[in-house]
Amino acid sequence: MAPTKAGERLIYMPLGGAGEIGMNAYVYGYGPKGKERLILVDLGVAFPDMDSSPGVDLIMPDISWLVARLDRLEAIFITHAHEDHIGALAHLWPQLKKPVYARRFTATIGRMKFEEAGLSPSTIQIIEPRPQAVTAGPFTVQFVPVSHSIPESAALVIDTPLGRIVHSGDFKLDANPGVGEGWDDARMEEIAAEVPVKALMCDSTNVFSLHPGRSENTLHGPISELIAGQGGMVVATTFASNVARLKTLAEAGRAAGRSVCLLGRAMKRMVTAAQESGVMTSFPPNITPEAALEVPRRNLMLIVTGSQGERRAASAQLARGKYLGLEMKEGDMFLFSSKCIPGNEREVGKVINAYSEMGVNVVDDSGGKYHVSGHANRPDLEHVHRLLLPDMVIPMHGEHRHLREHARIALEAGIAAAIAPNGTMLDISGDVPKVVERIETGRTYLDGSALIGSMDGVVRDRIRMALNGHVTVTLILDENNAPLGEAWVDIRGLPTTGKGARDLIETLESDLSEFLDGASKKLLADDDKLEEALKRVVRQVSMEEIGKKPELTVVISRLAAE
Repeated sequence: MAPTKAGERLIYMPLGGAGEIGMNAYVYGYGPKGKERLILVDLGVAFPDMDSSPGVDLIMPDISWLVARLDRLEAIFITHAHEDHIGALAHLWPQLKKPVYARRFTATIGRMKFEEAGLSPSTIQIIEPRPQAVTAGPFTVQFVPVSHSIPESAALVIDTPLGRIVHSGDFKLDANPGVGEGWDDARMEEIAAEVPVKALMCDSTNVFSLHPGRSENTLHGPISELIAGQGGMVVATTFASNVARLKTLAEAGRAAGRSVCLLGRAMKRMVTAAQESGVMTSFPPNITPEAALEVPRRNLMLIVTGSQGERRAASAQLARGKYLGLEMKEGDMFLFSSKCIPGNEREVGKVINAYSEMGVNVVDDSGGKYHVSGHANRPDLEHVHRLLLPDMVIPMHGEHRHLREHARIALEAGIAAAIAPNGTMLDISGDVPKVVERIETGRTYLDGSALIGSMDGVVRDRIRMALNGHVTVTLILDENNAPLGEAWVDIRGLPTTGKGARDLIETLESDLSEFLDGASKKLLADDDKLEEALKRVVRQVSMEEIGKKPELTVVISRLAAE
Protein backbone atom coordinates (compact mmCIF):
# COMPACT_ATOMS: atom_id res chain seq x y z
CA MET A 1 0.00 0.00 0.00
CA ALA A 2 1.11 3.54 -0.75
CA PRO A 3 2.05 5.73 2.22
CA THR A 4 -0.75 7.88 3.59
CA LYS A 5 -0.62 11.62 4.10
CA ALA A 6 -2.01 13.57 7.00
CA GLY A 7 -5.55 14.79 6.39
CA GLU A 8 -6.42 12.10 3.84
CA ARG A 9 -9.45 9.92 4.44
CA LEU A 10 -11.21 6.83 3.11
CA ILE A 11 -14.92 7.25 2.42
CA TYR A 12 -17.86 5.11 1.33
CA MET A 13 -21.27 6.30 0.14
CA PRO A 14 -24.15 4.40 -1.50
CA LEU A 15 -26.16 6.27 -4.14
CA GLY A 16 -28.56 3.33 -4.49
CA GLY A 17 -29.06 -0.17 -3.13
CA ALA A 18 -28.82 0.63 0.58
CA GLY A 19 -32.26 0.92 2.14
CA GLU A 20 -33.92 -0.72 -0.88
CA ILE A 21 -33.66 -3.80 -3.08
CA GLY A 22 -32.29 -2.80 -6.48
CA MET A 23 -30.67 0.22 -8.13
CA ASN A 24 -27.22 -0.56 -6.69
CA ALA A 25 -24.52 2.12 -6.93
CA TYR A 26 -21.70 2.51 -4.40
CA VAL A 27 -18.98 5.17 -4.26
CA TYR A 28 -15.57 4.78 -2.63
CA GLY A 29 -13.12 7.64 -2.24
CA TYR A 30 -9.64 8.32 -0.88
CA GLY A 31 -7.73 11.59 -0.48
CA PRO A 32 -7.99 14.99 1.24
CA LYS A 33 -11.46 15.95 2.39
CA GLY A 34 -13.49 17.20 -0.56
CA LYS A 35 -10.78 16.17 -3.03
CA GLU A 36 -10.96 12.39 -2.78
CA ARG A 37 -10.29 10.31 -5.88
CA LEU A 38 -13.39 8.21 -6.50
CA ILE A 39 -14.49 4.87 -7.94
CA LEU A 40 -18.03 3.64 -8.57
CA VAL A 41 -19.12 0.05 -7.97
CA ASP A 42 -22.21 -1.02 -9.97
CA LEU A 43 -24.84 1.07 -11.69
CA GLY A 44 -28.17 -0.72 -11.61
CA VAL A 45 -31.89 -0.19 -11.99
CA ALA A 46 -35.07 -0.77 -10.05
CA PHE A 47 -38.39 -1.50 -11.68
CA PRO A 48 -41.43 0.79 -11.57
CA ASP A 49 -44.96 0.15 -10.37
CA MET A 50 -48.18 1.81 -11.42
CA ASP A 51 -48.81 3.28 -7.96
CA SER A 52 -45.63 5.32 -7.52
CA SER A 53 -44.19 5.60 -11.04
CA PRO A 54 -46.91 5.10 -13.68
CA GLY A 55 -45.69 4.86 -17.24
CA VAL A 56 -42.03 4.79 -16.25
CA ASP A 57 -39.83 2.13 -17.88
CA LEU A 58 -36.88 2.00 -15.45
CA ILE A 59 -35.74 3.68 -12.24
CA MET A 60 -32.06 4.57 -11.86
CA PRO A 61 -29.87 6.27 -9.27
CA ASP A 62 -29.47 10.02 -9.31
CA ILE A 63 -25.78 10.45 -10.21
CA SER A 64 -25.71 14.26 -10.10
CA TRP A 65 -23.31 14.15 -7.13
CA LEU A 66 -20.85 12.15 -9.24
CA VAL A 67 -21.38 14.24 -12.37
CA ALA A 68 -20.43 17.34 -10.36
CA ARG A 69 -17.15 15.59 -9.45
CA LEU A 70 -16.28 13.93 -12.75
CA ASP A 71 -12.71 15.17 -12.62
CA ARG A 72 -12.25 13.01 -9.50
CA LEU A 73 -13.96 9.81 -10.76
CA GLU A 74 -11.39 7.21 -11.87
CA ALA A 75 -13.39 4.17 -13.03
CA ILE A 76 -16.54 2.04 -12.80
CA PHE A 77 -16.51 -1.60 -11.64
CA ILE A 78 -19.47 -3.95 -12.26
CA THR A 79 -19.73 -6.97 -9.96
CA HIS A 80 -22.20 -9.02 -12.03
CA ALA A 81 -24.79 -8.85 -14.80
CA HIS A 82 -28.07 -8.66 -12.89
CA GLU A 83 -30.14 -5.65 -13.97
CA ASP A 84 -30.08 -4.13 -10.50
CA HIS A 85 -26.29 -3.91 -10.83
CA ILE A 86 -25.67 -3.24 -14.54
CA GLY A 87 -29.04 -2.10 -15.94
CA ALA A 88 -28.39 1.67 -15.73
CA LEU A 89 -24.87 1.54 -17.16
CA ALA A 90 -25.69 2.13 -20.84
CA HIS A 91 -28.23 4.84 -19.94
CA LEU A 92 -26.03 6.84 -17.55
CA TRP A 93 -22.51 6.15 -18.86
CA PRO A 94 -22.70 9.03 -21.39
CA GLN A 95 -22.79 11.40 -18.39
CA LEU A 96 -19.75 9.75 -16.78
CA LYS A 97 -17.55 8.54 -19.68
CA LYS A 98 -15.11 6.65 -17.47
CA PRO A 99 -13.48 3.21 -18.01
CA VAL A 100 -15.68 0.26 -17.09
CA TYR A 101 -14.25 -3.03 -15.78
CA ALA A 102 -16.06 -6.37 -15.46
CA ARG A 103 -15.56 -10.11 -15.76
CA ARG A 104 -16.10 -11.79 -19.12
CA PHE A 105 -19.78 -12.84 -18.84
CA THR A 106 -20.76 -9.51 -17.27
CA ALA A 107 -18.79 -7.63 -19.91
CA THR A 108 -20.53 -9.64 -22.66
CA ILE A 109 -23.96 -8.56 -21.34
CA GLY A 110 -22.75 -4.98 -20.88
CA ARG A 111 -21.34 -4.81 -24.39
CA MET A 112 -24.66 -6.00 -25.83
CA LYS A 113 -26.38 -3.16 -23.98
CA PHE A 114 -23.82 -0.63 -25.20
CA GLU A 115 -24.25 -1.74 -28.80
CA GLU A 116 -28.03 -1.38 -28.53
CA ALA A 117 -27.53 2.14 -27.16
CA GLY A 118 -25.12 3.10 -29.95
CA LEU A 119 -22.13 3.19 -27.60
CA SER A 120 -18.72 1.62 -28.16
CA PRO A 121 -18.66 -1.86 -26.58
CA SER A 122 -14.87 -1.65 -26.19
CA THR A 123 -15.46 0.83 -23.36
CA ILE A 124 -16.14 -2.18 -21.13
CA GLN A 125 -12.85 -3.92 -20.40
CA ILE A 126 -12.71 -7.62 -19.48
CA ILE A 127 -10.80 -8.40 -16.30
CA GLU A 128 -9.79 -11.89 -15.22
CA PRO A 129 -10.21 -12.95 -11.60
CA ARG A 130 -7.62 -12.27 -8.97
CA PRO A 131 -4.61 -12.09 -9.03
CA GLN A 132 -5.20 -9.76 -12.02
CA ALA A 133 -5.74 -6.27 -10.65
CA VAL A 134 -6.83 -2.86 -11.92
CA THR A 135 -5.21 0.32 -10.64
CA ALA A 136 -7.62 3.25 -10.50
CA GLY A 137 -6.04 6.25 -8.82
CA PRO A 138 -5.24 5.27 -5.22
CA PHE A 139 -7.26 2.04 -5.51
CA THR A 140 -6.14 -1.43 -6.58
CA VAL A 141 -9.13 -3.63 -7.40
CA GLN A 142 -9.34 -7.41 -7.85
CA PHE A 143 -12.37 -9.49 -8.90
CA VAL A 144 -12.96 -12.49 -6.64
CA PRO A 145 -15.25 -15.29 -7.93
CA VAL A 146 -18.32 -15.94 -5.76
CA SER A 147 -21.43 -18.03 -6.36
CA HIS A 148 -24.74 -16.31 -7.08
CA SER A 149 -27.76 -16.87 -9.31
CA ILE A 150 -25.93 -15.61 -12.39
CA PRO A 151 -22.55 -16.73 -13.78
CA GLU A 152 -19.25 -15.06 -12.93
CA SER A 153 -20.44 -12.93 -10.05
CA ALA A 154 -17.63 -11.28 -8.16
CA ALA A 155 -16.77 -9.78 -4.84
CA LEU A 156 -14.22 -6.97 -5.07
CA VAL A 157 -11.02 -6.71 -3.07
CA ILE A 158 -10.27 -2.99 -2.97
CA ASP A 159 -6.85 -2.13 -1.61
CA THR A 160 -6.37 1.46 -0.46
CA PRO A 161 -3.61 3.39 1.34
CA LEU A 162 -5.64 2.98 4.53
CA GLY A 163 -6.40 -0.72 4.27
CA ARG A 164 -8.23 -3.49 2.45
CA ILE A 165 -11.94 -3.36 1.68
CA VAL A 166 -13.98 -6.38 0.61
CA HIS A 167 -17.14 -5.45 -1.31
CA SER A 168 -19.12 -8.69 -1.27
CA GLY A 169 -21.43 -8.04 -4.21
CA ASP A 170 -24.36 -10.47 -4.29
CA PHE A 171 -23.32 -13.95 -3.14
CA LYS A 172 -24.33 -17.25 -1.61
CA LEU A 173 -22.36 -20.15 -0.16
CA ASP A 174 -22.75 -22.71 -2.94
CA ALA A 175 -19.65 -24.77 -3.68
CA ASN A 176 -21.19 -26.43 -6.75
CA PRO A 177 -23.81 -24.20 -8.45
CA GLY A 178 -23.81 -26.14 -11.73
CA VAL A 179 -22.89 -23.21 -13.98
CA GLY A 180 -20.07 -20.84 -13.04
CA GLU A 181 -17.68 -20.95 -10.11
CA GLY A 182 -18.58 -22.11 -6.64
CA TRP A 183 -17.95 -20.45 -3.30
CA ASP A 184 -14.49 -21.22 -1.88
CA ASP A 185 -13.76 -20.70 1.84
CA ALA A 186 -10.03 -21.08 1.25
CA ARG A 187 -10.09 -18.21 -1.24
CA MET A 188 -11.62 -15.90 1.36
CA GLU A 189 -9.27 -17.04 4.10
CA GLU A 190 -6.34 -16.27 1.81
CA ILE A 191 -7.66 -12.74 1.21
CA ALA A 192 -7.88 -12.13 4.96
CA ALA A 193 -4.45 -13.68 5.62
CA GLU A 194 -2.64 -11.50 3.03
CA VAL A 195 -3.77 -8.17 4.47
CA PRO A 196 -6.14 -7.58 7.40
CA VAL A 197 -9.60 -6.65 6.13
CA LYS A 198 -10.47 -3.16 7.28
CA ALA A 199 -14.07 -3.13 6.08
CA LEU A 200 -16.56 -5.64 4.68
CA MET A 201 -19.42 -4.10 2.69
CA CYS A 202 -21.83 -7.01 2.72
CA ASP A 203 -25.02 -8.25 1.02
CA SER A 204 -27.89 -8.17 3.54
CA THR A 205 -30.80 -9.47 1.45
CA ASN A 206 -31.46 -12.73 3.35
CA VAL A 207 -30.38 -11.68 6.83
CA PHE A 208 -33.78 -12.74 8.19
CA SER A 209 -33.52 -16.27 6.72
CA LEU A 210 -32.36 -18.36 9.68
CA HIS A 211 -31.35 -21.61 7.94
CA PRO A 212 -28.16 -22.12 5.87
CA GLY A 213 -28.73 -21.59 2.15
CA ARG A 214 -29.23 -24.52 -0.24
CA SER A 215 -27.23 -25.34 -3.33
CA GLU A 216 -28.61 -24.86 -6.84
CA ASN A 217 -27.85 -28.55 -7.42
CA THR A 218 -30.51 -29.63 -4.90
CA LEU A 219 -33.20 -28.68 -7.45
CA HIS A 220 -32.34 -31.23 -10.15
CA GLY A 221 -34.25 -34.13 -8.57
CA PRO A 222 -37.46 -32.32 -7.55
CA ILE A 223 -37.79 -30.44 -10.86
CA SER A 224 -37.13 -33.56 -12.93
CA GLU A 225 -39.67 -35.56 -10.92
CA LEU A 226 -42.30 -32.81 -11.24
CA ILE A 227 -41.97 -32.48 -15.01
CA ALA A 228 -41.85 -36.24 -15.60
CA GLY A 229 -45.24 -36.59 -13.90
CA GLN A 230 -47.13 -34.18 -16.15
CA GLY A 231 -49.51 -35.17 -18.95
CA GLY A 232 -50.19 -31.83 -20.65
CA MET A 233 -47.87 -29.08 -21.86
CA VAL A 234 -45.34 -27.86 -19.28
CA VAL A 235 -44.36 -24.20 -19.01
CA ALA A 236 -41.76 -22.95 -16.53
CA THR A 237 -40.48 -19.51 -15.69
CA THR A 238 -37.46 -18.32 -13.73
CA PHE A 239 -35.16 -15.32 -13.74
CA ALA A 240 -33.69 -15.11 -17.24
CA SER A 241 -30.24 -14.45 -15.77
CA ASN A 242 -30.21 -17.70 -13.77
CA VAL A 243 -28.43 -19.70 -16.46
CA ALA A 244 -27.88 -22.69 -14.17
CA ARG A 245 -31.65 -22.90 -13.53
CA LEU A 246 -32.43 -22.59 -17.23
CA LYS A 247 -30.12 -25.51 -17.88
CA THR A 248 -31.69 -27.57 -15.08
CA LEU A 249 -35.19 -26.92 -16.45
CA ALA A 250 -34.18 -27.73 -20.03
CA GLU A 251 -32.41 -30.93 -18.97
CA ALA A 252 -35.46 -32.01 -16.96
CA GLY A 253 -37.70 -31.36 -19.96
CA ARG A 254 -35.49 -33.35 -22.31
CA ALA A 255 -35.22 -36.21 -19.79
CA ALA A 256 -39.04 -36.36 -19.74
CA GLY A 257 -39.08 -36.75 -23.53
CA ARG A 258 -40.15 -33.20 -24.27
CA SER A 259 -38.95 -30.76 -26.90
CA VAL A 260 -37.83 -27.54 -25.21
CA CYS A 261 -38.56 -24.03 -26.51
CA LEU A 262 -37.17 -20.81 -24.98
CA LEU A 263 -39.56 -17.84 -25.16
CA GLY A 264 -38.39 -14.32 -24.38
CA ARG A 265 -35.60 -12.11 -25.67
CA ALA A 266 -33.87 -11.73 -22.28
CA MET A 267 -33.67 -15.50 -21.81
CA LYS A 268 -32.16 -16.10 -25.23
CA ARG A 269 -29.69 -13.27 -24.66
CA MET A 270 -28.47 -14.78 -21.39
CA VAL A 271 -27.98 -18.25 -22.86
CA THR A 272 -26.09 -16.75 -25.81
CA ALA A 273 -23.89 -14.66 -23.52
CA ALA A 274 -23.15 -17.68 -21.32
CA GLN A 275 -22.02 -19.68 -24.34
CA GLU A 276 -20.05 -16.83 -25.95
CA SER A 277 -18.21 -16.08 -22.71
CA GLY A 278 -17.46 -19.76 -22.09
CA VAL A 279 -19.19 -20.09 -18.72
CA MET A 280 -21.57 -22.68 -20.18
CA THR A 281 -20.12 -25.00 -22.80
CA SER A 282 -23.38 -26.75 -23.69
CA PHE A 283 -27.11 -26.23 -23.40
CA PRO A 284 -29.78 -28.82 -24.21
CA PRO A 285 -31.11 -28.58 -27.79
CA ASN A 286 -34.14 -26.31 -28.12
CA ILE A 287 -36.60 -25.55 -30.87
CA THR A 288 -38.13 -22.39 -32.33
CA PRO A 289 -41.65 -21.19 -31.44
CA GLU A 290 -42.71 -22.05 -35.00
CA ALA A 291 -41.50 -25.64 -34.58
CA ALA A 292 -43.15 -25.83 -31.15
CA LEU A 293 -46.56 -25.38 -32.80
CA GLU A 294 -46.13 -28.77 -34.48
CA VAL A 295 -45.19 -30.68 -31.29
CA PRO A 296 -47.93 -32.57 -29.37
CA ARG A 297 -48.66 -30.84 -26.04
CA ARG A 298 -47.61 -33.86 -23.95
CA ASN A 299 -44.19 -33.67 -25.63
CA LEU A 300 -43.59 -29.92 -25.28
CA MET A 301 -41.98 -27.75 -22.62
CA LEU A 302 -41.74 -23.96 -22.79
CA ILE A 303 -39.25 -22.01 -20.67
CA VAL A 304 -40.46 -18.43 -20.59
CA THR A 305 -39.62 -14.99 -19.26
CA GLY A 306 -41.84 -13.13 -16.80
CA SER A 307 -41.31 -14.69 -13.37
CA GLN A 308 -42.30 -11.38 -11.76
CA GLY A 309 -45.53 -10.96 -13.72
CA GLU A 310 -44.07 -8.37 -16.12
CA ARG A 311 -46.88 -7.39 -18.45
CA ARG A 312 -44.91 -7.65 -21.70
CA ALA A 313 -43.08 -10.87 -20.81
CA ALA A 314 -44.03 -14.26 -22.24
CA SER A 315 -45.69 -15.65 -19.10
CA ALA A 316 -48.11 -12.72 -18.81
CA GLN A 317 -48.90 -12.81 -22.52
CA LEU A 318 -49.67 -16.52 -22.34
CA ALA A 319 -51.94 -15.75 -19.39
CA ARG A 320 -53.87 -13.29 -21.56
CA GLY A 321 -54.29 -15.73 -24.47
CA LYS A 322 -52.03 -16.78 -27.30
CA TYR A 323 -48.36 -15.85 -27.60
CA LEU A 324 -46.61 -16.57 -30.91
CA GLY A 325 -49.45 -18.99 -31.64
CA LEU A 326 -48.92 -20.97 -28.43
CA GLU A 327 -51.55 -21.12 -25.69
CA MET A 328 -52.18 -22.75 -22.33
CA LYS A 329 -55.09 -25.17 -21.88
CA GLU A 330 -56.82 -27.05 -19.11
CA GLY A 331 -54.58 -29.77 -17.71
CA ASP A 332 -51.32 -27.99 -18.55
CA MET A 333 -48.84 -27.12 -15.80
CA PHE A 334 -47.11 -23.79 -15.13
CA LEU A 335 -44.08 -23.78 -12.79
CA PHE A 336 -42.74 -20.67 -11.06
CA SER A 337 -39.13 -21.75 -10.38
CA SER A 338 -38.53 -18.36 -8.79
CA LYS A 339 -39.27 -16.21 -5.78
CA CYS A 340 -41.66 -13.28 -5.99
CA ILE A 341 -39.70 -10.10 -5.31
CA PRO A 342 -41.47 -7.92 -2.69
CA GLY A 343 -43.66 -5.41 -4.50
CA ASN A 344 -44.49 -7.75 -7.40
CA GLU A 345 -47.09 -9.84 -5.58
CA ARG A 346 -50.06 -8.21 -7.29
CA GLU A 347 -48.75 -8.65 -10.84
CA VAL A 348 -47.70 -12.26 -10.19
CA GLY A 349 -51.09 -12.91 -8.60
CA LYS A 350 -52.85 -11.67 -11.74
CA VAL A 351 -50.91 -14.16 -13.86
CA ILE A 352 -51.59 -17.05 -11.45
CA ASN A 353 -55.31 -16.29 -11.33
CA ALA A 354 -55.52 -16.03 -15.12
CA TYR A 355 -53.98 -19.48 -15.45
CA SER A 356 -56.27 -20.84 -12.78
CA GLU A 357 -59.30 -19.64 -14.75
CA MET A 358 -57.96 -21.58 -17.76
CA GLY A 359 -57.73 -24.78 -15.71
CA VAL A 360 -53.93 -24.70 -15.69
CA ASN A 361 -52.20 -26.22 -12.66
CA VAL A 362 -49.87 -23.61 -11.17
CA VAL A 363 -46.91 -24.71 -9.05
CA ASP A 364 -45.03 -22.01 -7.14
CA ASP A 365 -42.17 -21.93 -4.63
CA SER A 366 -44.31 -21.81 -1.50
CA GLY A 367 -42.96 -25.24 -0.53
CA GLY A 368 -39.32 -24.37 -1.29
CA LYS A 369 -38.77 -27.39 -3.56
CA TYR A 370 -38.30 -25.71 -6.92
CA HIS A 371 -36.26 -22.57 -6.17
CA VAL A 372 -33.25 -21.58 -4.08
CA SER A 373 -32.15 -18.05 -3.35
CA GLY A 374 -29.00 -16.52 -4.80
CA HIS A 375 -28.24 -14.67 -1.56
CA ALA A 376 -26.54 -15.74 1.66
CA ASN A 377 -28.78 -16.46 4.64
CA ARG A 378 -28.00 -15.33 8.20
CA PRO A 379 -25.79 -18.31 9.18
CA ASP A 380 -23.89 -17.86 5.89
CA LEU A 381 -23.32 -14.16 6.56
CA GLU A 382 -22.01 -14.95 10.05
CA HIS A 383 -19.71 -17.56 8.48
CA VAL A 384 -18.26 -14.96 6.11
CA HIS A 385 -17.72 -12.54 9.00
CA ARG A 386 -15.64 -15.25 10.71
CA LEU A 387 -13.67 -16.04 7.53
CA LEU A 388 -12.69 -12.45 6.78
CA LEU A 389 -12.48 -11.08 10.35
CA PRO A 390 -13.07 -7.48 9.25
CA ASP A 391 -12.55 -4.50 11.54
CA MET A 392 -15.99 -3.27 10.54
CA VAL A 393 -19.08 -4.46 8.65
CA ILE A 394 -21.15 -2.05 6.60
CA PRO A 395 -24.41 -3.72 5.50
CA MET A 396 -25.62 -3.00 1.96
CA HIS A 397 -28.06 -4.43 -0.61
CA GLY A 398 -31.23 -4.50 1.45
CA GLU A 399 -34.10 -2.51 2.86
CA HIS A 400 -33.42 -0.49 6.01
CA ARG A 401 -34.66 -3.31 8.25
CA HIS A 402 -32.15 -5.67 6.59
CA LEU A 403 -29.29 -3.22 7.10
CA ARG A 404 -30.22 -2.68 10.73
CA GLU A 405 -30.46 -6.39 11.51
CA HIS A 406 -27.16 -7.14 9.77
CA ALA A 407 -25.44 -4.35 11.72
CA ARG A 408 -26.88 -5.74 14.98
CA ILE A 409 -25.49 -9.20 14.26
CA ALA A 410 -22.04 -7.76 13.56
CA LEU A 411 -22.05 -5.64 16.71
CA GLU A 412 -23.09 -8.61 18.85
CA ALA A 413 -20.08 -10.49 17.44
CA GLY A 414 -17.78 -7.64 18.51
CA ILE A 415 -17.36 -6.14 15.03
CA ALA A 416 -17.83 -2.40 14.52
CA ALA A 417 -20.76 -1.60 12.22
CA ALA A 418 -22.80 1.28 10.86
CA ILE A 419 -26.03 1.68 8.91
CA ALA A 420 -25.47 3.74 5.77
CA PRO A 421 -28.64 4.21 3.70
CA ASN A 422 -28.45 5.93 0.31
CA GLY A 423 -26.76 9.32 0.49
CA THR A 424 -24.95 8.60 3.77
CA MET A 425 -21.20 9.22 3.54
CA LEU A 426 -19.10 7.22 5.97
CA ASP A 427 -15.53 7.98 6.93
CA ILE A 428 -13.98 4.53 7.38
CA SER A 429 -10.42 5.76 7.93
CA GLY A 430 -10.35 4.90 11.63
CA ASP A 431 -11.29 1.91 13.74
CA VAL A 432 -15.02 2.61 13.58
CA PRO A 433 -17.13 4.03 10.74
CA LYS A 434 -18.40 7.58 11.22
CA VAL A 435 -21.19 9.39 9.39
CA VAL A 436 -19.65 12.62 8.06
CA GLU A 437 -22.17 13.85 5.49
CA ARG A 438 -25.60 13.19 4.05
CA ILE A 439 -26.57 14.17 0.52
CA GLU A 440 -29.91 14.21 -1.27
CA THR A 441 -30.25 11.06 -3.37
CA GLY A 442 -33.15 11.20 -5.77
CA ARG A 443 -33.99 8.96 -8.67
CA THR A 444 -33.70 9.17 -12.42
CA TYR A 445 -36.53 7.75 -14.51
CA LEU A 446 -36.30 6.33 -17.99
CA ASP A 447 -39.63 7.48 -19.41
CA GLY A 448 -39.86 6.16 -22.95
CA SER A 449 -36.55 7.31 -24.38
CA ALA A 450 -36.16 10.36 -22.09
CA LEU A 451 -34.31 10.59 -18.79
CA ILE A 452 -36.20 12.65 -16.22
CA GLY A 453 -35.52 13.47 -12.59
CA SER A 454 -37.81 12.39 -9.79
CA MET A 455 -38.21 16.06 -8.82
CA ASP A 456 -38.99 17.27 -12.35
CA GLY A 457 -42.72 16.94 -11.74
CA VAL A 458 -43.49 14.70 -14.71
CA VAL A 459 -44.39 11.60 -12.73
CA ARG A 460 -46.01 13.65 -9.96
CA ASP A 461 -48.33 15.28 -12.52
CA ARG A 462 -49.07 11.88 -14.05
CA ILE A 463 -50.07 10.50 -10.65
CA ARG A 464 -52.27 13.52 -9.98
CA MET A 465 -54.03 13.09 -13.30
CA ALA A 466 -54.49 9.39 -12.61
CA LEU A 467 -56.01 10.13 -9.19
CA ASN A 468 -58.05 13.21 -10.03
CA GLY A 469 -58.69 13.26 -13.78
CA HIS A 470 -58.15 16.28 -16.03
CA VAL A 471 -60.23 19.18 -17.28
CA THR A 472 -59.32 21.49 -20.18
CA VAL A 473 -61.06 24.88 -20.37
CA THR A 474 -60.81 26.89 -23.59
CA LEU A 475 -61.84 30.53 -23.83
CA ILE A 476 -61.59 33.00 -26.73
CA LEU A 477 -61.69 36.76 -26.11
CA ASP A 478 -62.22 39.42 -28.75
CA GLU A 479 -60.13 42.54 -29.27
CA ASN A 480 -62.12 44.28 -26.51
CA ASN A 481 -61.41 41.49 -23.99
CA ALA A 482 -65.00 40.27 -24.15
CA PRO A 483 -65.72 36.51 -24.33
CA LEU A 484 -66.36 35.40 -27.90
CA GLY A 485 -69.05 32.83 -27.28
CA GLU A 486 -68.96 30.61 -24.22
CA ALA A 487 -66.01 28.80 -22.63
CA TRP A 488 -65.99 25.12 -23.54
CA VAL A 489 -64.78 22.19 -21.51
CA ASP A 490 -63.16 18.82 -22.24
CA ILE A 491 -62.78 16.15 -19.54
CA ARG A 492 -60.52 13.09 -19.29
CA GLY A 493 -60.66 10.39 -16.62
CA LEU A 494 -63.76 11.81 -14.92
CA PRO A 495 -67.37 10.61 -14.69
CA THR A 496 -69.62 12.23 -17.28
CA THR A 497 -72.42 12.95 -14.82
CA GLY A 498 -72.60 14.59 -11.41
CA LYS A 499 -75.32 15.02 -8.79
CA GLY A 500 -78.83 14.40 -9.96
CA ALA A 501 -77.48 12.79 -13.15
CA ARG A 502 -76.54 16.24 -14.44
CA ASP A 503 -74.11 16.25 -17.37
CA LEU A 504 -70.77 17.31 -15.89
CA ILE A 505 -69.52 19.18 -18.96
CA GLU A 506 -72.79 21.12 -19.31
CA THR A 507 -72.73 22.02 -15.61
CA LEU A 508 -69.14 23.25 -15.81
CA GLU A 509 -69.75 25.27 -18.97
CA SER A 510 -72.93 26.80 -17.49
CA ASP A 511 -71.18 27.93 -14.29
CA LEU A 512 -68.19 29.26 -16.26
CA SER A 513 -70.54 31.30 -18.48
CA GLU A 514 -72.30 32.67 -15.43
CA PHE A 515 -68.96 33.65 -13.91
CA LEU A 516 -67.75 35.31 -17.13
CA ASP A 517 -70.99 37.29 -17.48
CA GLY A 518 -70.23 38.97 -14.17
CA ALA A 519 -66.43 39.31 -14.53
CA SER A 520 -64.95 42.80 -14.52
CA LYS A 521 -63.13 44.23 -17.54
CA LYS A 522 -59.97 44.46 -15.42
CA LEU A 523 -60.07 40.72 -14.68
CA LEU A 524 -60.80 39.80 -18.30
CA ALA A 525 -57.75 41.81 -19.41
CA ASP A 526 -55.33 39.92 -17.12
CA ASP A 527 -54.51 36.38 -18.40
CA ASP A 528 -52.92 35.15 -15.17
CA LYS A 529 -55.73 36.31 -12.87
CA LEU A 530 -58.39 35.15 -15.30
CA GLU A 531 -56.81 31.69 -15.51
CA GLU A 532 -56.76 31.33 -11.72
CA ALA A 533 -60.37 32.48 -11.47
CA LEU A 534 -61.52 29.94 -14.08
CA LYS A 535 -59.63 27.18 -12.23
CA ARG A 536 -61.37 28.12 -8.98
CA VAL A 537 -64.77 27.83 -10.63
CA VAL A 538 -63.98 24.41 -12.14
CA ARG A 539 -62.56 23.04 -8.88
CA GLN A 540 -65.53 24.26 -6.86
CA VAL A 541 -68.11 22.87 -9.28
CA SER A 542 -66.23 19.56 -9.65
CA MET A 543 -66.00 19.15 -5.90
CA GLU A 544 -69.74 19.76 -5.54
CA GLU A 545 -70.71 17.50 -8.43
CA ILE A 546 -68.28 14.54 -8.23
CA GLY A 547 -66.23 15.09 -5.05
CA LYS A 548 -62.90 15.62 -6.86
CA LYS A 549 -60.58 18.49 -7.68
CA PRO A 550 -59.21 17.60 -11.13
CA GLU A 551 -55.96 18.72 -12.70
CA LEU A 552 -56.61 21.70 -14.95
CA THR A 553 -55.38 23.26 -18.17
CA VAL A 554 -56.81 26.63 -19.17
CA VAL A 555 -56.28 27.91 -22.71
CA ILE A 556 -57.02 31.61 -23.24
CA SER A 557 -56.86 32.93 -26.80
CA ARG A 558 -57.21 36.61 -27.73
CA LEU A 559 -58.12 38.03 -31.12
CA ALA A 560 -55.76 40.80 -32.18
CA ALA A 561 -57.24 44.18 -33.10
CA GLU A 562 -57.12 44.90 -36.84
